[in-house]
Amino acid sequence: MEPENHTTLTPDTPVRYLKGVGPKIAQRFEKLGILTLADLLCHYPRRYLDFSRPYSIAEAPLDTECVVRAEVLAKPGGRRITGGRQLERVTAGDDVSTLELVWFNNPYVAPKLKLGEAYYFQGIVTGGMLERRMVNPQVRTEAQITAAPLEAVYPQTDGLSSGVIARCIRQLLPHAELLADPLPPAMLEKYRLPGKAEAVRAIHCPASEEEAAGARRRLIYEELLLLQLGIGRMKNRGTAATGAPMRRVDPGPFWDSLPFSPTGAQRRAVEEILSDMAGETSMNRLLQGDVGSGKTLVAAAAIWACIRSGYQAALLAPTEILAAQHAETLNRLLEPFGIRVAFLTGGMKAAARRTTLAAIETDQADLVVGTHAILSSGVNFARLGLAVIDEQHRFGVRQRGALAEKAVNPHLLVMSATPIPRTLGLLIYGDLDISILDELPPGRTPVKTRCLTGKKRRDLYGFLDREIGTGRQVYIVCPAIEDSPTGELNAVQTYYEETAKALLPSRRVGLMHGKLKPKEKAAVMEDFKAGRLDALVSTTVIEVGVDVPNATVMVIENAERYGLSALHQLRGRVGRGAAESWCFLVSDHEGEAVRQRLRFLCSTNDGFAVAQYDLETRGPGDFFGSRQHGLPALQIANLMNDTRTLHAAQREAQNLLAADPLLTQPEHALLAQQVEQMFRRAGAMN
Repeated sequence: MEPENHTTLTPDTPVRYLKGVGPKIAQRFEKLGILTLADLLCHYPRRYLDFSRPYSIAEAPLDTECVVRAEVLAKPGGRRITGGRQLERVTAGDDVSTLELVWFNNPYVAPKLKLGEAYYFQGIVTGGMLERRMVNPQVRTEAQITAAPLEAVYPQTDGLSSGVIARCIRQLLPHAELLADPLPPAMLEKYRLPGKAEAVRAIHCPASEEEAAGARRRLIYEELLLLQLGIGRMKNRGTAATGAPMRRVDPGPFWDSLPFSPTGAQRRAVEEILSDMAGETSMNRLLQGDVGSGKTLVAAAAIWACIRSGYQAALLAPTEILAAQHAETLNRLLEPFGIRVAFLTGGMKAAARRTTLAAIETDQADLVVGTHAILSSGVNFARLGLAVIDEQHRFGVRQRGALAEKAVNPHLLVMSATPIPRTLGLLIYGDLDISILDELPPGRTPVKTRCLTGKKRRDLYGFLDREIGTGRQVYIVCPAIEDSPTGELNAVQTYYEETAKALLPSRRVGLMHGKLKPKEKAAVMEDFKAGRLDALVSTTVIEVGVDVPNATVMVIENAERYGLSALHQLRGRVGRGAAESWCFLVSDHEGEAVRQRLRFLCSTNDGFAVAQYDLETRGPGDFFGSRQHGLPALQIANLMNDTRTLHAAQREAQNLLAADPLLTQPEHALLAQQVEQMFRRAGAMN
């Protein structure tokens, strides 16, 4: 179909058919997730330039984007400069100062400016008090500012500027009614919200800050309502009658079998889980705990109770290394009760896999521990009663559903070591009940954390050598596998050869990264666990769950590259025994914000405090992307700043679903459609 013949616009019309776009620009739009006209209309501004509040030339802040109002005083004309570039100059001024305006390779702006007329110039002012300059400024007339005082600034990508995006969106605004309004008229009236088309026009071209705020409020409310409806519907799906009814089990015999006493938090979490599993509906529970809080022991108690009630259990881990570790730990904890543990991964030999699958299907295996291979076809359980998923943020809602489909509504326990402030956790994991482990087992020594620059690396390695000399082991984490073109990152391969082995010449140093085959990774990790390696240079593949109590030092190179929660997870790989442990954050970054973040991590070992700080300083985008929790990424709402709207949307969603659980009433048809679309995009609904 030729673009010029494509006259009927619909929300699903590909963006390439918009006048002036075409296939090349459409490819750039695709990088921003914009495929259709509806996507483009819903690509909201991240901020506005306010032309209605200009600075005088003298008061304009230097080296900062701003708007200056000045009168054109002179037009010296253009000239060629080195490199064949065209330079255009205009002198503007106000009652006090003058401003030199310069454009490179843009001969069209200056000729349009009239001598003696005032304009609004937007750009970065450079120079000093006497000579001020603005390069390649945008220009607006008095009439343009009166009509549209605020100019939207959009998230952009290489080859697609905010200005180009704005022109495309303005062309489309007369067709804003293409977007169906999912909010019923009664709801709009109740919350005094504008209609969808009106809000979309106002957010892109607001007449005032108040109008922009009103449009944002409406669109944020809609997005959060859809999110809460989707979460609520998933929770409703999880409240079906369980296919694994169990009697209430006393955990006493399990606790008595342990050579140590569980924490109060572990006992509470197990009580909550056992109560859920004895209920009429299937359990959907999130077990959240800081690094080293003992989630595996709680999972073991739940698995023990499930098998004692006559059912099978499954535990799914994100990596083969972690799955193997869980299999070993659970086998040790459950062996006194004669529980049979099977291990299943994608890398198994065919004969071993057949034997394991037969044991699962004929009820010869009580517990199956493995990777995502457990989700594959051909894995058939005789009587699956409980599915446990470790490291929830590595799996989305969809994978949880795939595991749950291995039986009729089995009980589901998901575990996460990524602490999230409880109120946000309840909203994000709204389809799950939450248990929190907020105590560390006795004998754990808090890890001492220090910030260092690269200049101190030789001293640091002297410390590592001495620590290894006492029989301890160390981790060294680098953020990249190959060298970056800028040379800023310590690539793990180069670092291993040129730094770690050079500075620890008499020590046994291993290397691990994500490009190794699963068997190679397992072999390296096994060597480290068995003490055949003194130091392990690695990427973040060792981040989650790996347990080597003899490792007492964690070194993190280019620490500024990670979020605080990721650094906290890495730090949690040490301090797993009774010996004093250390974490060194190595960074040469000079930014004050970065240094402040790293200093904060040095000041606390509380994962929930770290998560709260990370959320407040980096924003929820990094923390709550769909990559982490399997729910849709938000386009306009901010889970930290929009909590009042979020609570209002949650209440409304609960009321709607109580009256119309499947949203089948005619007035809710558009809501149901938009919810499905939102969650389908994130891969969160089957």
